[in-house]
Amino acid sequence: MQSETARGATALRGIWGFYGDHKPHGDKLFQLVRRVPVTTIIVDTPQAIARSFDIVDELTNWHGLVTSEMVPAAVSLTGSRDGTQKTGETPLARYDY
Repeated sequence: MQSETARGATALRGIWGFYGDHKPHGDKLFQLVRRVPVTTIIVDTPQAIARSFDIVDELTNWHGLVTSEMVPAAVSLTGSRDGTQKTGETPLARYDY
């Protein structure tokens, strides 16, 4: 998911999974298609993530589960390069849904 809408994304691929009443399954030595769970995590501002929803909808058109949650705060540390002086603030996230 490389686009102008998000600053970065991390994809994690599982080694096995299951669905419904099927037995757990994973990768095999000789197979053409991988059938393991994948999780993609995007951390960005609410506005940038909202711009990414069209891409997410396209990728999860036939199957998939999409969740979204607000990270309540971010810590910002500033100070001198030698590390002797640090100040921090915790601006709480705000967004109108």
